[in-house]
Order: sequence, then structure tokens, then C-alpha cells
Amino acid sequence: MKTKFLIVMVLIALAIQFVPYGKEHQNPPVLAQPEWDSPKTKEIFTRACADCHSNETKWPFYSKIAPISWLVQYDVDEGREHFNVSMWGIQKKNDGDEAKEEFEEGEMPPWFYVIAHPEAKLTPLESEIFMKGLVNTFGEEEDDD
Repeated sequence: MKTKFLIVMVLIALAIQFVPYGKEHQNPPVLAQPEWDSPKTKEIFTRACADCHSNETKWPFYSKIAPISWLVQYDVDEGREHFNVSMWGIQKKNDGDEAKEEFEEGEMPPWFYVIAHPEAKLTPLESEIFMKGLVNTFGEEEDDD
């Protein structure tokens, strides 16, 4: 019984490798970029955020193995939809003014991204520099009070 179950699970794991998710692993051209306040802000952004918030995603080996590939593609699609520095001024919705708040509240980068990409974990000094750079580059979200 265990052998049959194991064989079925292996067959399912192999079969899902052929089930695509959307427009997998595409990096559309960079059409426009923001005017960064400093090279340091851009460097930190590239290291901690660009895989999901630009058209310059570095696709790791595990992004080709389903079902992980589906999750990675979904996260990249969502990130690009809300905030994409490669479509700056072109994409209708680009929540750059929310970037500092998202980072400050610990919502970005997501904890699971940092596990797989330890270079995205910033030191306290880098975090401070980055938050100031985000505000200087994108502005700050206005309160609706």
C-alpha cells in the first residue's frame, strides 16, 4: 500500500511539472526607471526588492520546479502589478509612495523571501538609509485623515 501511494505521489509530482502558471519566467523590457535619489538607494532596492518589483527578476533554480514555480511566479506578478520600477511613469498603478511604509512595517520584503535570499536582509543602518532614500525617490504616502 505504501509503495502504491509513493508511486502515485511521484507521478503527480512529475505531472505537475507540465502545468504552467501564466506567463512564466518572463522579464519584459525595462521601459522607464525612477530617478533614484542616490546610487545607494538603488543598490539596496536592487538587492532587497527588484526580483519582484522590476522587470529584472533573477529566476532561481527552484522557480522552475512546480508547485514552487507557481508561487514564485504569483509573487512576481503581484509585485510588478503594484510597484514596478521598470515601468515607472508608464504603469497606471505604481505605489511608490507606499514603499517606505511597507518596508517600515516589515511587510516588505516578505519573510519567506528573506529566507531564500539572505542578501535581502538589511542591517539597521541600511534600513534607515533605505527608508530615507525611498521617501526621497518616491515621496511619502499621504494620510487620508
